[in-house]
Amino acid sequence: QSDQPIINLEFDSLGTRLFGEKTTEIAGSLTDSIAIFLDDQELIAPVVRTPITTGTAIIEGGFTLERAQDISLLLEGGRLPFPITLIQERSVDAILGSDSLAKSVLAGIVGFALVFLFMTLYYRVPGLVASIALLIYTAFVLAIFKLLPVTLTLSGVAATILSVGMAVDANVLIFERMKDELRNGRTLIGAINIGFNRAWPAIRDSNVSTLITCAILYYFSNQLGTTIVQGFAATLAIGVMISMFSAIMVSRTILRVNRFDWARKTAGRVCADRSI
Repeated sequence: QSDQPIINLEFDSLGTRLFGEKTTEIAGSLTDSIAIFLDDQELIAPVVRTPITTGTAIIEGGFTLERAQDISLLLEGGRLPFPITLIQERSVDAILGSDSLAKSVLAGIVGFALVFLFMTLYYRVPGLVASIALLIYTAFVLAIFKLLPVTLTLSGVAATILSVGMAVDANVLIFERMKDELRNGRTLIGAINIGFNRAWPAIRDSNVSTLITCAILYYFSNQLGTTIVQGFAATLAIGVMISMFSAIMVSRTILRVNRFDWARKTAGRVCADRSI
């Protein structure tokens, strides 16, 4: 029995006096015990064999080493060595939260529509292709959020809107490179391929940098318990990865399909002119 783990308790002067009075009252009782609670949960309820008036006590009872360590840590952790001071208190009404979320979603829809309009007016057909790619990107993001699942808070909505802007930025880089290649006398299919290939390093580096930043934000917010920043980082990382896919794969595929369709129609008109 001497090798069995035990739990040692030590009391200050006030605790020694109070504990001595209570243990003297119930010492030797088979029905009474001293129950120790933490956060309204009973940790242990040992019986008292003899009065304990020395300020130290031992709890034994066939504990395993792990169980004894757990109880010791809980007893030690339940003691606050300093008073709690209220620094700030804030309450947010549920109606206010839902109203802010609705306004954020509306702002995202308006922003998406403005981006759609700008890209189509400035880049014409490529801009329309980029807008379609953004629609596909949005569908992918919402599907991923549904599958994981991801709870969209205000910070998550902000991160989603930011990732849409980064997807547009990737398309702008690609189209500007395509315009440069067309000015240099490249064919349309050559301009598409070279434009995507030369824009890819800049897109890759910027998105990887953003993903690294997201990882740092997620790690430190997890350590500090800041769930708002953690949700922002996770949502932004998901959006950035999907935006890379939509900008490179979806836009390029649609442009190539449109190019071959345009070439087929042009060839058909040439043949018709020759037959005439």
